[in-house]
Amino acid sequence: MDNHDIQAAAGVISRGLEAYGLKDRIDPQAARGLARYCQALLDKNREMNLTAITDPLDAANLHMLDCAALLNCAQLSEKTLIDVGTGAGFPGMALKILVPSLELTLLDSLNKRLDWLVQLGGQLDVQGVRTVHARAEEAGRDPALREQFDFATARAVAGLPLLCELCLPFVKVGGRFLAMKSTGSDQEVEAAQSAFQILGGRLDQCFDYSIPGTDVVHRVVVVEKISSTPPKFPRRWAKMQKAPL
Repeated sequence: MDNHDIQAAAGVISRGLEAYGLKDRIDPQAARGLARYCQALLDKNREMNLTAITDPLDAANLHMLDCAALLNCAQLSEKTLIDVGTGAGFPGMALKILVPSLELTLLDSLNKRLDWLVQLGGQLDVQGVRTVHARAEEAGRDPALREQFDFATARAVAGLPLLCELCLPFVKVGGRFLAMKSTGSDQEVEAAQSAFQILGGRLDQCFDYSIPGTDVVHRVVVVEKISSTPPKFPRRWAKMQKAPL
């Protein structure tokens, strides 16, 4: 991406944030920060598989604005958030750029992705991001991480019962798990009702949104943590896959 591409991406993001009703709630420089994130992502993507999207404006819409939509279903200012299976940093790093007071932890099983995200934070002058190199089902049993966060997020392609078992153990009672899903997930949400109950959660809302400038409609499934997750969860990965809650 050259400077022209960065400016174009920043314009797309700025207009999208305005369409979401967010523009007056965030730093005016956030759009350019997210555009620079697009640049770094696509540059790094030439040597590391981070995204299937290679067009700067598509990255602005389908990554940055997709993540930004979470600000319309969660108040993140001065809160703690763990992004489980963060990958290329979505949605956690994008949310941190939009809400600098957010205390962010990025968890991933691949250390080289986390190394790149640390480098990215330095490039974008993003402060106060912690990385954890671990598998989610193991990290969820760590007392330093278990039930320590106001929010957990996941943008992973996995069934909701499995995602809940991986993510709800990190969320403190009174906090929320934000699962980024498709609008075709009604049956999946229904199938996860027992998992919510077993793990100490309950369905708060399904927040559907259109990504500005596109015909793409996505959903955030918001799960409130109402009681502590029983100590036996999360189970081993093989057990979760064999016998989902």
